[in-house]
Amino acid sequence: MSHIDVEQIPVLKDNYVYLVRDRASGNVAVVDPAVCEPVVERLKALGWQLTHILNTHHHGDHVGGNLALKAATGCTIVGPRADRDRIPGIDVMVGDGETYLLGEAEAKVFDVPGHTRGHIAYWFADADALFCGDTLFACGCGRLFEGTPQQMWTSLGKLRRLPDATRVYCAHEYTQSNIRFALSVDGGNAALQARSRQVDALRAEGKPTVPSTLAEERATNPFLRADDPALAAAVGGDDPVAVFAAVRKAKDVF
Repeated sequence: MSHIDVEQIPVLKDNYVYLVRDRASGNVAVVDPAVCEPVVERLKALGWQLTHILNTHHHGDHVGGNLALKAATGCTIVGPRADRDRIPGIDVMVGDGETYLLGEAEAKVFDVPGHTRGHIAYWFADADALFCGDTLFACGCGRLFEGTPQQMWTSLGKLRRLPDATRVYCAHEYTQSNIRFALSVDGGNAALQARSRQVDALRAEGKPTVPSTLAEERATNPFLRADDPALAAAVGGDDPVAVFAAVRKAKDVF
């Protein structure tokens, strides 16, 4: 059993950057550092030394701090093999089915294209922790900037199969707006209605809604429920990819 500590750092308008510390070795990774300075400040406050960067995809609000952090700490940058040319400072390339060791903490890597063509996710199985970038959000999923509905549905299917207790450390605080949309297509979902009330209460207190759990996502996230007959009926389809595409299109203009 690996033991990790996770520190959540809000940056920019609505991004989350994560510090992941392997207790056994003291190795520390930052996941998708949008910027450098808040990461350095939190590291200093905790007395941690950065050893790694784990990137999920190439967008600037996920890799913007890479080079400055590498220059300051000499850390190793790990990122998607399929997008190696767009990850600043990349040292180690990983892909689907591979594992990467942060000290003694093992992360399994999933290729999850759709939002971008080279997107990956890191799952620390022993710690019930999934770092999924912009593929899966709390009650949402990323826009299809470089992929197809079939690709994204397949990608989400990989993540949907993970255990219920998996904590979903996504990269943005979008939950409230995602739930407003979800209610428009899945309004009869009692679990979703309850989650909406919980999320509104958290945000009213200025608290984060991330991480969620995969059990919550399977019950309430319409992008994981495209093969659910009730949701399919609501959007007028039966093929899961077509249903997913219809829901994603509706969200794009919501």
